[in-house]
Amino acid sequence: MTYDRLVCANCAGPVSEGRCRVCRANRERLQQEGPLAGLTPAALLTLLALLVVAAVALVAVHQTA
Repeated sequence: MTYDRLVCANCAGPVSEGRCRVCRANRERLQQEGPLAGLTPAALLTLLALLVVAAVALVAVHQTA
């Protein structure tokens, strides 16, 4: 999730503006997350399905050789 769409419960301002210490802390935390943090659950499931299909294809190729 990106912080540009979040609204702070403390000051009711956008987290991306960093109006209060809570906004700034959450903005910092969100910026430090890994590269997969922005993926939606549907995208993660799609990636998992692709990995499973690739693994099955590799096993099938290995068994026929």
